[in-house]
Formats: sequence, C-alpha cells, structure tokens
Amino acid sequence: MNKVCLEVALNGPWSRNLQPGMPISTEDLIAEGIACARLGAAVIHLHVYDPVTERQSDDFELYRAVIEGIRGKEDVIVYPTLPLSGSVDAPEPMTPEKRFEAVRKLAEAGLIEWSVIDPGSTTFASYADIAADKPGFLYSNPEADVRYGLSLASTHGFHPSYAIYEPGFARLGAALASRYPGIPKPIYRFMFSDGFAFGYPPRGYALESYIQLMEELDAEAPWMIGGLQVNILPLIPEAARRGGHIRVGLEDAPFGSEWRNMEWAEAALEKIAETGAEVADANDVRALLSSAPN
Repeated sequence: MNKVCLEVALNGPWSRNLQPGMPISTEDLIAEGIACARLGAAVIHLHVYDPVTERQSDDFELYRAVIEGIRGKEDVIVYPTLPLSGSVDAPEPMTPEKRFEAVRKLAEAGLIEWSVIDPGSTTFASYADIAADKPGFLYSNPEADVRYGLSLASTHGFHPSYAIYEPGFARLGAALASRYPGIPKPIYRFMFSDGFAFGYPPRGYALESYIQLMEELDAEAPWMIGGLQVNILPLIPEAARRGGHIRVGLEDAPFGSEWRNMEWAEAALEKIAETGAEVADANDVRALLSSAPN
C-alpha cells in the first residue's frame, strides 16, 4: 500500500498580524506540534519567535526547547527554518555561516534530521499588496548559501528540505546536490500559491509539470506539495495517487485562516484516506529516505 507522509508547518514568518491563530510561544509550539503528531503528522516544521518582540528569531536555545519538547513526547521529525533573507526580520545580507548558525548548532547537538535549504531566489509579492502598489521583497538564496547548507547536510547527515518556488529551483537543487557525494537525499516540496505571484497556482497541470520535471532530474526523489497563502486540499488526492507527500499548516494556509493547525492536519488526513493510501509515520519516512538512491 502507498504510504503518504504528512508534514505540518506550524507558523511561518508572518506574525499574528497576518495569521492570528498561529502559535509563537515555546509552550504553544510544543503543544500544537504534539497534537499534530498524535493526529498522524510525521514531520513538524516551525519558526521560533522572540517572546518580547513577537518577531521571528533564530535562537538556538529557543529551537532546542521546542524540538526537545515535541520529541520528548512523540517520535516525529521536527526541523527549523532559516532567516528569511530580504524580509523585515532579516533585511541585510548575511554570510552563509551566520544564516545557518542555528542549523549548524542544532545539527552538532544531534537535534535535527532535516533542514531548510532553498535552492534559488524569488520575489514574494502578494496580489493584495500588488493591488495596493505595495512592493514585495526578494527572497534571496545565493548559491554560496545553498552550497554551505548542503555542505552542512553532508557533514552532519541531515536531509535538505528544498522548497521549490519555481521550476528552476528543482534544476539547481538537483545539480548542486550532485556535487556532494553521500549527502542525504533532498526532499523536493512544490510550492503553490493563490495569494502570491510566484510559481504556479494549485492546479493539476502545474503538479503534472513538476512531476514530469522530476522524472528528468531524479525520478526516485521524494516530493511533496505545499505552498504559501494556499489551500492545497483539492490537490491532495492527485498528489497522493502519484506517490507524493503533503504539507499543510498555518505557514502555508491563506492569511487569516480560521482553522488551527490541527484542523488543517485533520482535513489533509481525510483527503489522503480518500485515496486508500496509508499515512506514514516518522519511521516510515526515515526508511523511505534511506532507501531512495542518491
């Protein structure tokens, strides 16, 4: 039987101004991570927040507390983000070493199995902001940053989590990963959006395009669907039938979502069940990634 992994992205960089229901405190992140794991999520992704400013932080100790808090109760893959280079929280250029500092420390402490390494740059411009003539920003991932992240992945044995905002991200990510023999298998996440003007909307033709591209680049690579400002639920049955995996949560959901993370997880699990697929647990995901050839 086909096994489908569910990832839940708990919050993202948005702040509660845009996503009021997202968890930001250490206690809330732990509680929602555990709740989603108990529903059936095998992977939890999160951003940590400064408790005073309520803006995204990249503090190692904050990440340690949340990851250990979730993993102490549930065997689930938990992984962090990177500073969103170009955003209000990281407006100035950073060296690769500084940008990946928390990831490096988490890897050295044996706390992560995956990490964000996004192979390309794109413009984040929402349709609402475009209509108001408010400029977006360039989400910047220079090749030096990508290579540094991949070198950390190779050294410490964690899987790169590739967000694929445009088709060229997949091409560059595959090419760069080939330069690091023995690196753990990357996971390709196709990023769809209704609210941002990057990449594709969540349509069948778009999914087919990405699947065909991956057939050329790396037919054995694990992939999933997700996005930002998107309701990905209608695309889940086709993705699951085609061997893909799923991400939902308040990082990815349309802004102002009335659902919490647990409701998004439950809805995704219902869609997966409709296909007759089995929901993968964390050990299933580890086995899948370890068996996929590089």
